[in-house]
Amino acid sequence: MNPYHVVVDHPLVRDKLSRLRDRRTPAKRFRELVNEIAMLMTFHVTLDLDEEAVAVETPLETTQGTHVREDDLVVVPVLRAGLGMLEGVLRVVPGARVGHVGFERDEHTLAPRRYYAKLPSGAEHARHLLVDPMLGTGGSASAALAWLRERGVRDVRFLCVLAAPEGLDRLAQDHPGVQVYAGAVDRRLSSAGFILPGLGDAGDRMFGTLFARL
Repeated sequence: MNPYHVVVDHPLVRDKLSRLRDRRTPAKRFRELVNEIAMLMTFHVTLDLDEEAVAVETPLETTQGTHVREDDLVVVPVLRAGLGMLEGVLRVVPGARVGHVGFERDEHTLAPRRYYAKLPSGAEHARHLLVDPMLGTGGSASAALAWLRERGVRDVRFLCVLAAPEGLDRLAQDHPGVQVYAGAVDRRLSSAGFILPGLGDAGDRMFGTLFARL
């Protein structure tokens, strides 16, 4: 298993994750919970952001404070499900810049095929936060990390709601040293590639599209 992974073990994360797993949770509430978990987890992911000293005028006197260079953080959701985590991250770091990367499965090779990718200009020197609710087989996450490396990005972390051991192993092999933050690590993948016990297909549940249980 990837030694570079952190489980954000917090009572609020555990509570919201249990509600996400519930098959009765409607799409609207599912989207809200994904955003809330992303927001809570962002506090842990950004503990070591660079700060700069600033003078602050309070109503009574001048004091010393700090500001974070928010535009030094680039959030990259993996389309489409990663969009569900974007708002939660931006609630905490509203000045962060945003990129996008999207993959679909090649019908012949079953490998992830990139169909869209874009980063803000000059982003290669910034810290990147790659977000996707599920780390299952790790194929899309590994491909997204490889694309970021090709663009010159060196500081990148991966944030997910749920991870499977197989996905963690894949990232450890393909991208050793990349830190993974997860709300929980589940038991294993099913024969169809779904995380068990999991929560189903995050994109389908988030956007109300049909989920076929395999």
